Amino acid sequence: MTYDVARVRGLIPSLGDGWTHLDPQAGMLVPDSVSRSVSTGFRTSSFSHAGRHVSAQRSAAILERAREAVADLVGGDPAGVVLGPDRALLLAWLAESLSSRLGLGTGIVLSRLDDEANVAPWLRIANRYGAHVRWAEVEIDTCELPSWQFEELIGPTARLVALTAASPIVGSAPDVRVAADRVHEVGGLLVVDAIGAAPYAHIDIDELGADVVAVSGPSWGGPQVGALVFRDPAFLDRIPAMSLNPYAKGAERLEVGGHSYAMLAGLTTSIDYLASLDESATGTRRERLEASISSLQAYHDELFDYLMETLQQIPNVTVIGKASTRIPTVSFTVGGMQSDRVAGKLADDRIGTLSGSHGGSRLLDALGVNDEGGAVTIGLAPYTIKYDIDQLGRSLVRIQQTELADTP
Repeated sequence: MTYDVARVRGLIPSLGDGWTHLDPQAGMLVPDSVSRSVSTGFRTSSFSHAGRHVSAQRSAAILERAREAVADLVGGDPAGVVLGPDRALLLAWLAESLSSRLGLGTGIVLSRLDDEANVAPWLRIANRYGAHVRWAEVEIDTCELPSWQFEELIGPTARLVALTAASPIVGSAPDVRVAADRVHEVGGLLVVDAIGAAPYAHIDIDELGADVVAVSGPSWGGPQVGALVFRDPAFLDRIPAMSLNPYAKGAERLEVGGHSYAMLAGLTTSIDYLASLDESATGTRRERLEASISSLQAYHDELFDYLMETLQQIPNVTVIGKASTRIPTVSFTVGGMQSDRVAGKLADDRIGTLSGSHGGSRLLDALGVNDEGGAVTIGLAPYTIKYDIDQLGRSLVRIQQTELADTP
């Protein structure tokens, strides 16, 4: 069945705000069903899932359903799903829990392609306990992360590799499995940040070979909830607990503080929304997710080609990178203009983008882009249409014409 973008757009009321939304990396627009689930959750759940009160029982059911939904999203086990208010916070707690394994004489491998949430916690631990850090570098021309370097980077003392499934800035999707196989040969762990990959790609924790996969609800239109999924749930009972509950077991050992059950209800609904992107999808939720994401990929393949053709036809616009395996995200520069100014002018035309150094992106630093004024980042979402790209193209042309006219 052809992807019905008009139907998908009808599920998202905020598309009526008059803006062109090309900034899904900042969080995709929220479907109405998710908003309603959150609202209902606030009215009907308790602040605890312990106890016999009916509202507490509802909270317990919401928590269980959220673990099941995230497990379906990544092909994992619900028992291995750790939930929290933010995936960056969860990664920080994971780093603290694993710190005893990352002391002097051990190694950590990080990537220039990664978001800071999967870099900063490991650097803090390395600085505190003396682990040696090595970096996987990107190719400047393509922004790809060559897999051949993992053989050299991941030595006998390596205990952890932190790697992105796809860059939310340039879209490059590295070969995670190569790093997984190598680090497992030496007895180490692989932590994969999938914030850029969801919902653009099928995520299968077993195929990736990841020991832990991190995801975040806003990546696909869900509420502000993060999750870590452990391939082996039993591993959670073999690492130090971060929980304030001394009797916590399993996933609860890394869940610090209480849950927002209303947000967890919205998280489950947002994954159901992903599974329903293709109206013809049938079967289990995992099967419907695979079918819907396949339909979305086919739609995005054509739309992304149109986006790239549009950008290439605009004078002075330079696209950063040209990875062969990627998600539909791209960063670009406009000659002679700071990225913040470009994004500001686009915002004047009611076009939403991301700009500047992206909160101190190590990738843009490594590429030298931040030294030249930064880059503008845009991406496709399930609700993006060709008209949005046309609006972007017309605005970029007009911005440059205005700049030339204002130049003395």
